[in-house]
Parts: sequence; structure tokens; C-alpha cells
Amino acid sequence: MKKVLALSLFAMVSFNAYAQEDNNTDYDLRGDERYGYIIDKSGKKIEGIVRLNGDAMSPWDNQKKVKFVAVADIDKSKKKQKFKTLDTDDIKEYVAVDGNNTERHFENIKYTNTKEGFNTATGGLSGNLKAFNNLTKSTQFAEIVTDGKIKVYKLYGYPTTFSAGSQIAVAEAETKRMREHPSYIYSKKGGKIEELTFAKAKIIIADCSYAKGKMTSGTYASLKNDEKKRSGLGRLIKSQIDDVMSNIPEIVDEVIIDYNENCK
Repeated sequence: MKKVLALSLFAMVSFNAYAQEDNNTDYDLRGDERYGYIIDKSGKKIEGIVRLNGDAMSPWDNQKKVKFVAVADIDKSKKKQKFKTLDTDDIKEYVAVDGNNTERHFENIKYTNTKEGFNTATGGLSGNLKAFNNLTKSTQFAEIVTDGKIKVYKLYGYPTTFSAGSQIAVAEAETKRMREHPSYIYSKKGGKIEELTFAKAKIIIADCSYAKGKMTSGTYASLKNDEKKRSGLGRLIKSQIDDVMSNIPEIVDEVIIDYNENCK
């Protein structure tokens, strides 16, 4: 019980710190402004300026909240515009235009990243907080990688909110790994959201003769070799996570997109 209370206290401290830092609501309106949009809880599409809450260093922040000002609320007589901060309780999805002028689509989903939750590589209190951060977040914005019969999302784990002493270097390395190796999850025909793995990829495309034929003939290079390495008990260990995820982006680009474009 004491352990749970300690984790809860640290989570509350982390949340409060985040809320205090979330005060950058002024935005300089650009002459070539491109609008994104949100879909509210009633299903209504509202266009406006959508600003990503995270960046390359903290991509998981895009899964928590987003900043938005509707076209109807833009005051062009003023240089700076005020954003509203929206979360998963407010909207179903959002599309933002990032710094590279690329549209990015996020959807409100229910999914608990148990893989990152149980991968407490930092150990101690730092690892416990990382587990808490991941296992307690079930509703979040996941970025859509490809849409169609098979919809694939990219989802980042949440790093620890605390580290000290010998845990600092390990926690920083773990955060870097999470930043560079997100999870890929999928839903087929609007069904249950699951982790996309090498084995699952082979199963979910087998109902299409076009894709199955290419898989059987070895046309899909990304499906030729399973890069997973497992311990003697068949359970994934921390050092093996990168191997498991390493070929999934290639499977998405080569196999899933091909399936969505050619299988109905």
C-alpha cells in the first residue's frame, strides 16, 4: 500500500509540474497559415490552427493534449492568438500541420501499452514510475501511420518522471530508446487494437489472395526473416525490444500499405 501511495504521490507531482509548464498559449499568426482540424465528441469537424503539444524530444506529449484555436475564434487584428488546450476528454481526433508542413493525424484510442509498462529497465523507484506512467494511461491520442482495412498507429511509451543517482544515466538511455523506437499497433476492420508483430502481420493479410500470394512467393522482403530473439523462457527481455520492433516500420511500409491499397 505504501508503494502504491508513493507512486501516486510522484504521479501527482509530475502532473502538477506539467500543468504549470503548459502556459505557452500565445501564437504568432503566419501569412501562409495552414489549418488543421479537430473532431469533437459529437463528431463535428472544426477547422483551425492545431499546434502539436510535443516535439522530437518528447513525442509522447502529443498523445496527451493538443493546442487549438478555431477559425471562428481567430482575431486577425491581433498578431498573437490564444490557444485552448484539449485532451482525450474533449475530442475524438485531430489533424495538425507540423514544422515540416506535414499533416499528422491523431486519433483518440483505448489501449494500454503493457509492453512498456512491464519493461521497467531503469529499476527501482524510477522504473516503478515508468511502469505507473504506462499502465495507467489507457485513453490517449495515437498517430495514424496508415489507414484502410488495416489501420496502423504509432504509439510512444511514457518515460519515468523521476530519477536520481545511479538511475539517471540508465533512465536517460531508456528515454532515448523509447523516443527512437515507438510501438506499432493496429486495428483491422475497426476491431480490437493490438500490437503489430511479425507473426501478426502474416496472419492479418492472409484473407487477401493478392497479399498472401506475394507473401508466399517471398516478394515481401520484410516478411522473410523474423528478427525476434527470445530468452529461454520465451519472454522478451529489455535488450531484445529493439530487435523485435526493428522491422515493423518496414512491414508497415511494404506490406500493410500494399494490402490496404489492393485488398478490399
